[in-house]
Amino acid sequence: MSRPILAYALASLLLAGPSAALAQANKPAPAPQQKPPAKPAAAPAAPAISPNHLALAREVMLGSGIARSFDSIIPAFAEQIRKQAVTRPELQKDLEEVLASLEPEMELQKQRMISTAAGIYAKQLNEAELQEIANFFRSPAGKRYVQTQPQVLDDMVAAMQTWTQDVSEYVMVRVRAEMGKRGHQLQ
Repeated sequence: MSRPILAYALASLLLAGPSAALAQANKPAPAPQQKPPAKPAAAPAAPAISPNHLALAREVMLGSGIARSFDSIIPAFAEQIRKQAVTRPELQKDLEEVLASLEPEMELQKQRMISTAAGIYAKQLNEAELQEIANFFRSPAGKRYVQTQPQVLDDMVAAMQTWTQDVSEYVMVRVRAEMGKRGHQLQ
């Protein structure tokens, strides 16, 4: 798997949340009631995130290398647009100029996502935890860890493809054997 695709997939996984429809589908149906349901107690307000807390979250997000995932997404959008315009070669020059002129705006969009991701980190980790993590990413080992991640992820994806195939075959052989012991033949 190429790094841009892997980065896009990683970003999708990191940024995707459960859909409302899935959450709704997994909810049990409410029992019929005679009286209106009581209002639920208000959840306590989340503690305010200090500027330092948010700055540490941003540092961790950037230091971890996750922001690199966003680097390939916008160019991928531009490439999709170029491919769609391939049937209109007379647009090529203007399209390239427009895409180039939009780069500063797209950088702002990327920074907006980085800020959103930092806010997510800040909600999940307290300042002390973020400080420890930031210290790790500042260390030589942390920097080396981040530096090796693209190749590690590429290698893991390749290894998982092989592993998935091997385990799939192994499970099928084992299921057939066990079902055979019970008098069932599976194809």
